[in-house]
Amino acid sequence: MKKRLRVGVIGTGMVAQIMHLPYLCELEELYELRALCDSSRTALEHCGRRFGVSRLFTEWDELLNEDLDAVFVLTSGSHAAPAVAAAEAGRHVFVEKPLCYSTCEGTGMLAAAEKSNVVLMVGYPKRYDPAYLRAAEIVRGLEDLRFARVTTLEAPYEPYVAHHRFLRGRDITKAQAEQWRAGLSRLVDEAIGSAEDQARVVYEAVLIDTMVHEFNLLRGMLGEPSSVRFASLDKTSVTVVLDFGGVGCTVTWLDLPGIADYVMEACFYDAGTRVRLAFLSPYLKNVPTPLEVTTGLAGGPALLRSDEVVSYENPFKLELIAFYEAVTGVCEPLTPGLDALRDIALCQSVVESARSGLSKPRPTEIASYDGGTR
Repeated sequence: MKKRLRVGVIGTGMVAQIMHLPYLCELEELYELRALCDSSRTALEHCGRRFGVSRLFTEWDELLNEDLDAVFVLTSGSHAAPAVAAAEAGRHVFVEKPLCYSTCEGTGMLAAAEKSNVVLMVGYPKRYDPAYLRAAEIVRGLEDLRFARVTTLEAPYEPYVAHHRFLRGRDITKAQAEQWRAGLSRLVDEAIGSAEDQARVVYEAVLIDTMVHEFNLLRGMLGEPSSVRFASLDKTSVTVVLDFGGVGCTVTWLDLPGIADYVMEACFYDAGTRVRLAFLSPYLKNVPTPLEVTTGLAGGPALLRSDEVVSYENPFKLELIAFYEAVTGVCEPLTPGLDALRDIALCQSVVESARSGLSKPRPTEIASYDGGTR
């Protein structure tokens, strides 16, 4: 009989209602959902009724007084304050991406988890997708990897969530919203400075909110980039050129609000092999990620193209299983706090490169963990 983890959830918004809360309840042999917290009373009470939770709080510090093994921080924006408090209270912590907004914030989160000897894991479901894991196995076996690219065609999310059962919390006061925005602005200042330019808009709305996924899946497959060669930042189109030890990689994000056809395409090119992943909207549950591998014979017309359906398992569910295994000592998580913090460092480096027009070496380096004092 497995020990069930007693869980409290901070943040009952869209991703919590569609993904995390249903899967926490489905994985009833692993988790016992004990308490919920949200600043929206309507969303909070709705989730309490739907998921059978009676312990409801509008302040996360009150939730931390409950008898819990782990806390899920699923709010928007930075997750530093509740994550640090949860770790200091001896709770294991799962946070949605982004981990935080700056490496300064993040090192404090990691220090709190290390001091209390608790797991700090970040939600990057693509890293737990069986198709991604299969592709990574293939790519790491290539002998002459020459280039990689990730192209994301952003689309409105409403068509992908309209069929799901969820309630928006619309009872946040104007004062609460203004306080949240002011706090977020201070965090962005800390990360990249206070200059009111295009880079600041893109950092908050695109790099930290969206492209951490692209950066994380690349790093998970290729390791740490040796430099940011180039970065062009616009609120509707972002292009970043990375170098992975001599292997070039372009990462392009394009906003297409008039087309409900989200796709993140990740491609890897060897002299004789092409590997392609096409991640569809994460809100399409149990739709497999297509994996295509193409090989040929040099000098001839022959091609061999294989299309694999690796699994119908949902990556959000798989990462919850991975968190349980990390907490219970079965294995280390693929996406621990330090891994996610390197994505934040990369986002800050991209802004630095874009503003200066210069290459940025060692863009994921974090002083406290790469030759620093810690």
